[in-house]
Amino acid sequence: MKKPDRKELILNGNMYKVIITLSLPIMLNNFIQTLYNLADAMWVSKLGSVQFAATSFVWPVIFLFISLGIGISVAGTSILSQLVGASEYEEANRYASQLMAISMIFSVIFALLGYFLSPYIVGWMGTTGDLAKYSNIYLQISFLGFPFVFLFFNFNSIMNAQGNTLAPTILSGISAIINVILDPIFIFTLNMGVAGAAIATVLSQALLVFAGIYILKKHSPMIKLDFKGFKFNKNMLKKIVEIGFPSTIGQSGAALGFTVLNSFIASYGTSTLAAFAMVNRITSLIMQPPMGIGAALTSIVGQNIGANQFDRVMEAFKKSTIIVLSLSIVGTGFLIWKDKGIIDFFMRSKDDMEVINQGITFLRYISVSMPFMGMFSIFQGLFQGSGHTKYSMAMAIGRLWFIRIPMILVFKHLMKIGPEGIWFSMSFSNFLICVYGYIIYRKGKWKKKVIREEY
Repeated sequence: MKKPDRKELILNGNMYKVIITLSLPIMLNNFIQTLYNLADAMWVSKLGSVQFAATSFVWPVIFLFISLGIGISVAGTSILSQLVGASEYEEANRYASQLMAISMIFSVIFALLGYFLSPYIVGWMGTTGDLAKYSNIYLQISFLGFPFVFLFFNFNSIMNAQGNTLAPTILSGISAIINVILDPIFIFTLNMGVAGAAIATVLSQALLVFAGIYILKKHSPMIKLDFKGFKFNKNMLKKIVEIGFPSTIGQSGAALGFTVLNSFIASYGTSTLAAFAMVNRITSLIMQPPMGIGAALTSIVGQNIGANQFDRVMEAFKKSTIIVLSLSIVGTGFLIWKDKGIIDFFMRSKDDMEVINQGITFLRYISVSMPFMGMFSIFQGLFQGSGHTKYSMAMAIGRLWFIRIPMILVFKHLMKIGPEGIWFSMSFSNFLICVYGYIIYRKGKWKKKVIREEY
């Protein structure tokens, strides 16, 4: 399919075809990133357990900082897709330039601050000795790669807004391959250890961005980057912040929430933590299709809102819901039917029966909520695509901070219930937050255009 035809497909094509065409590359991209993370972890683990732990230990810090970049990316996809849908290409070009410029400024500031504050951050996290040493090395170099991370987020948002989800997937795949090749060279051949792993990642990110910028300059069908006579536009920046800030808060709040959640789970012992980690791997694989469809829904909703085709928006939401619920219900049935066999497959050591038994119990609880986990992604795509990110923020933060964590505390300290309290809380929170999402959907306030005054 020719790239200019993507808009025609999104605005007028068969909706099932639209959803599948846009979501499949996103699913593939997520799968590639999962494989890359496994390969990256494999190389680092060969250095030793301390070095491997260091890379995982500082990840929440890195994610907190890049939440701003994710927020700007969400704002970009929402704004640009609506402008593309309205055929306001010049306005989209100006917004794209503003997005790239503000991302570069913030990413450079974060990179410098993070590099110099890294030793203090690691110290504040309470670690010492070799773990602190390797954590600081990995964190400092990772901070230096922030400009590339932020700019690639922008590339993603610009391409996704036009309905081109394939180009980011191809570039991510190439970058992952380059990273996996560079890892052993920098880690072992050049004897750089943990620093080599971080440098390999930064270099692959840099190549990714340069390729992305070239595509935007030469092969982007509707949005062209042009910084000739560039000036910051106060109204555009305000709109970017207005839409991007709630997403940033939602991402960072969720990251903190999961960190706290992990500490609660760990308090029940290593068997409970191991069961949680194992089942999470299983559910993350099952959830790839719903997450991909939710991400694709962002640009579908945005373009059709821009074109004033709210009937198409409703159709996209309903048909995405049908696909996701169908897949989730089948997945739920399979997980419950083959629960023991699935746990046995992922738990290679059969000696720890406590982990296996807890894993089976958790899998049964979370399987029941799989349809609601899928709908969570759909509601996120709908609200982000419409530009009303305050609702997606409320869902991301509310699920953890206002439902799941308080329930776990009540079950643990007031009702004296064991790990089953965690499993029930996680499952029930998915249900309750979808009830909230449905209420917001029915009220219809998300249909209000967020950039109507711009064109």
